[in-house]
Amino acid sequence: MSRRFSLLALAISLIIFTSVEAGAQNRKYTPVNGYIVPEDPAVLQKIDRWQDLKFGVIFHWGIYAVPGIMESWNLCAEDEEWEYRYRRDHGMSLEQFRQWYWGLNRFFNPTRFDPSVWADVMKDAGMKYMVFTTKHHDGFCMFDTKYTDYKITDGPFADNPRSNVAKEVLEAFRQKGFWVGEYFSKPDWHCEWYWNPLLAAPDRMQNYDRAKHPDWWQNYVTFTMNQLKELTTDYGHLDILWLDGGQISGPEVNIGEILADARTRHPGLICVDRAQKNKYEEYQTPENEVPEEQMNIPWETCYPLCSWGWQFNPDYHSARSVIARLTEIVAKGGNLLLGIGPTPWGTIDDQAQAILHQIGDWLRRNGEAIYSTVITPAYHDGKVWFTEAKDGSCIYGIYTLSDGEQLPAAIEWSGNLPSGRITALESGKTLRYKIQNGRVILTVPGGARQESFVFRIQKQSDL
Repeated sequence: MSRRFSLLALAISLIIFTSVEAGAQNRKYTPVNGYIVPEDPAVLQKIDRWQDLKFGVIFHWGIYAVPGIMESWNLCAEDEEWEYRYRRDHGMSLEQFRQWYWGLNRFFNPTRFDPSVWADVMKDAGMKYMVFTTKHHDGFCMFDTKYTDYKITDGPFADNPRSNVAKEVLEAFRQKGFWVGEYFSKPDWHCEWYWNPLLAAPDRMQNYDRAKHPDWWQNYVTFTMNQLKELTTDYGHLDILWLDGGQISGPEVNIGEILADARTRHPGLICVDRAQKNKYEEYQTPENEVPEEQMNIPWETCYPLCSWGWQFNPDYHSARSVIARLTEIVAKGGNLLLGIGPTPWGTIDDQAQAILHQIGDWLRRNGEAIYSTVITPAYHDGKVWFTEAKDGSCIYGIYTLSDGEQLPAAIEWSGNLPSGRITALESGKTLRYKIQNGRVILTVPGGARQESFVFRIQKQSDL
């Protein structure tokens, strides 16, 4: 190799390295709420890019779709209303219910399953990443694992060419440009090495003393590690490993070893060891809630459109309410992972599709104020939420509407004072405003759509 070529190669390498490092450090995090900033530059870079996506989908799909009931939780003996209601209403003892529930695998036959249709629906909704439930707490595997027969590929759907459901879903979404992730429950209530059938299972923890039965626990750890090795080896490129079941932490099932191996195939793979606040919870996932204040750490709210799994006669949230929640979350620095439950036939029901289309229609016209934005200090005043362009060129204002509410004639806020024009994001038309007693009063144009109203503010140079 010539000296000139060597110097050129070195220069190119330095440019690439510098750009990767710049991307990795694009956002500076404040370690709050127990968050531990990852040390791996590839993970940091991936998290930074993930934060640009803003809107994703998580699918809870399993045998619980057959009767249209809550996933897994009715199996648990803990005395909580939302866990035992179904058993009470159907006159089942806990043991009767467990045998009935675990036997639903004999009836799960989603013959209309077509993951490319799912991906089209979610792409139309404006979603950018997807997490699929490979195994929930009930232990039923939606992938072709070698370590148990309790799986989708051992039952009435076994002969279908799409029977390895997880692989089919992940590949269909990759082909449509989505980031893909795998949800995996660390607890497995069907596994004899977690809930041993020789003993009662009084709660969601393993039902024995690990000190008295170290071999049982080691069998469980090995079982879990083997399944995670399958999922991170045999199912194509992964972006996110989303670990649920906070009663068991990732280190208890050797997640460090699993990740070290997985990242040789998936550099920068993001791990979410949910609710642990350890170094493997690389972004936080508040469930069904939004933090009270803005947080300068990577986080997402996971929030179902109705229930996590599909139910008969679902009571879906409206498109308007989802848009308002997405707006609040993004203004506070987070992403929204919206839960969708496919039907037992393998479809996304028509009512859900209609709502998702409305959300996507709004994002197609206003997504500039959502995707790839960053937080701004004055992020909220009443029903107005603010985000900032990543290049710092402008601030976006989003006035959110509740169901049944009409757009007001004027919108008011303090902070984020304009130094020039305010324009409607969708039309680009200049909007009239005045500043009075430190508050901006913006006139809403006649004929504006009766939905969340989005505008662009030219920033003051001295703010």
